[in-house]
Amino acid sequence: MQKINQYLFVTMQTILVAGAGKSSIYLIEYLLENASKNKWKIIVADGDKEAITPKIKGHSRAEAAVIDITKNVERESLVQRSDIVLSLMPPHLHILLAKDCLKYKKNLITSSYISDEMRAMDSAVKEAGLMFMCEMGLDPGIDHMTASKIIHSIHKVAGRITSFKSYCGGLVAPVSDTNPWHYKFSWNPRNVITAGAAGASYLLNGKQVDLPYNKIFENNKKIKIPGLNALAYYPNRDSMKYPEIYNVSDIKTFLRATLRYPAFCKGWDAIVKLGLTTDDDAIDTAKLTYVSWLKAKTACKPKTDIRKHVATILGIAVDDTVMNLLESIGIFGDVLLPGDTMSSADILLSLLQNKWQMMPEDKDMVVMLHEIEYEHKGRMITLSSSMVLTGEGGEHTAMAKTVGMPIAILAELVLSKKLKPPVGVLLPVMQTVYRPLLRELEYKGIAFRDEVV
Repeated sequence: MQKINQYLFVTMQTILVAGAGKSSIYLIEYLLENASKNKWKIIVADGDKEAITPKIKGHSRAEAAVIDITKNVERESLVQRSDIVLSLMPPHLHILLAKDCLKYKKNLITSSYISDEMRAMDSAVKEAGLMFMCEMGLDPGIDHMTASKIIHSIHKVAGRITSFKSYCGGLVAPVSDTNPWHYKFSWNPRNVITAGAAGASYLLNGKQVDLPYNKIFENNKKIKIPGLNALAYYPNRDSMKYPEIYNVSDIKTFLRATLRYPAFCKGWDAIVKLGLTTDDDAIDTAKLTYVSWLKAKTACKPKTDIRKHVATILGIAVDDTVMNLLESIGIFGDVLLPGDTMSSADILLSLLQNKWQMMPEDKDMVVMLHEIEYEHKGRMITLSSSMVLTGEGGEHTAMAKTVGMPIAILAELVLSKKLKPPVGVLLPVMQTVYRPLLRELEYKGIAFRDEVV
């Protein structure tokens, strides 16, 4: 009988990366660097070819897919070809990919908060034996993993956690800090404009605190992180759902917050109170200037000095530092607006994109801090865990690294079968996920410094 040689065929795996925006560079580069070794094909899909091309750089294992993500036929054909889908699309578009992934039995990883529509898919996703890992970026993402690691370690020694506060911010690095707001855009500018619009809720000394939008940036408290000037924070979204997720349901204080410099919070509080972030008004900007828009939004009478009028609304002096902040962004300028119908949020964004643009030589900075108080053997202990990461400049921002790398590493662990994917619509709070992820992130320079008092 003729002997037949046995050959081992390695099947190529295909990864779909949906979205080639600001946060995608490290994710795409990591996948391409490991593509040959792991026999991967990387499809990068976006509506803008110019966003894809410089990121894949003609790599032999990369494919550019210029598509309209809302077109079912274009999107589904890519999902069907893929072994796993990684979505960096705007939050409201994740659900389109999620439905495709359920239909074609593909695992999904996203960087955004779990929407109600995504959460409603949990039973179906579990039944299909799939992993839809959401909130897998920086914040949310790395914050969940590091917080869970700390909380689980405290529970192991029978510690009782009484207070948990988590802060995170994407900031301009001190070396590139050149404006009085101490801020430049290192991620989606639109999200900065609308941040806090839904208000915020958190737990303080056993009582729920609910803040409306116009109160979010008031009385921002300062916080000190080793090696940095004082920062300020404002409460971030709804913190009330996380005590149960983190298994600290009996905790007295629980807060998730966003970090900025104090000047930013003061200035942004003024902008919110002036109604300049409104997203549902429609303004005909033809022959309209920034200052005439400001006058219309604040009901300033024709012969009234706009600076005095604004100062009166805000209850401050005309020479207050907040007025200087407003002046610095050109809001009192007699400069024509883009000739189109826009919302106030769009107009403000058109102004700030120029004023707060990250230049190629600029560096950003990501800062995260957890503060946990717990009781152990009758003694109260305070633990702080902090991470400060400075970007390299250009597209290689600290924000892109901390958003993209967790997604890339999880995808690699799943595809290489080093991690058995948990099933359901999930957050990365389980040890089987965060342990290997945090270890790999530390190798990539995303490391935390712990202090106990």
